[in-house]
Amino acid sequence: MTARRSVLLVTHTGRGDLAEQAAGLVSDLVSEGFEVRALAKEFAELGQDRVVAVDSEAATDDLDMVLALGGDGTFLRAAELARPTATPLLGINLGRVGFLAEAEISDVRQVAQRIARGDYRVDERLTVDAVVEHEGRLIGRTWALNEATVEKGQPARMLEVLIEVDGRRLSRYGCDGVVCATPSGSTAHAMSAGGPVVWPEVEALVLVPLSAHALFSRPLVISPGSTITVTVEPYALPAVLSCDGRRTVELPPGSSVTISRGVEPVRVVRLADQPFTDRLVAKLDLPVDGWRGHRIG
Repeated sequence: MTARRSVLLVTHTGRGDLAEQAAGLVSDLVSEGFEVRALAKEFAELGQDRVVAVDSEAATDDLDMVLALGGDGTFLRAAELARPTATPLLGINLGRVGFLAEAEISDVRQVAQRIARGDYRVDERLTVDAVVEHEGRLIGRTWALNEATVEKGQPARMLEVLIEVDGRRLSRYGCDGVVCATPSGSTAHAMSAGGPVVWPEVEALVLVPLSAHALFSRPLVISPGSTITVTVEPYALPAVLSCDGRRTVELPPGSSVTISRGVEPVRVVRLADQPFTDRLVAKLDLPVDGWRGHRIG
């Protein structure tokens, strides 16, 4: 007898139309023979009696896939559950851009069928690990799929940091912060700050200063085997390390954050061989006919 397959549905909570949007997906997955699980705290909003409520500790036990139903924020939350067990993660977009999502809500029937047939591939997305030390003592350890950002703790004051790459001093900045992004995160905060867009298959780390008061403050593309250290100057004000906007560590003056390639990647489901160029154009609505519109004549 074939063991029943299971998927975990992670949802964008607080949406008034969540139950309606999820109904078709749940129905199609159940029809294809899947047990559909949801976190206990999200279960009630789904309004589906065919969904099994689970706590976060047991959510990924014997699981075939995690489905993130929402936008990029939901995807990043789902990645926290999928990463420790190397469970494949598929994003279904309910948001506006949904850069990390592979499918749209209108595709749910096809999605369920493709998952059931095993008609997909899984790519490994580079992550970063961040280690925080202060006065020789470890005070925090976390990770990010999109970006690890050292930000100023007080909005009205400038952050003073020293940047090192592979143990060699690079530059000092007075700035609003520093973003260290992965290729997956290069289209998020880093891009908004003027950083380069990096194709997902390119393995690299991207360093982008935020509003740096310096003549040299260019974004940098760095080897994935390198380590980046951001030290909050001892005379500076406290700062904060934020990873994917979800996990934070307080940074007292004199503390340092060492960022390196993550030991555990996130395994992302791909349903189509769509070139990244096409995704970039579609998601960002790029004017491929030129900024001035179509030519006349």
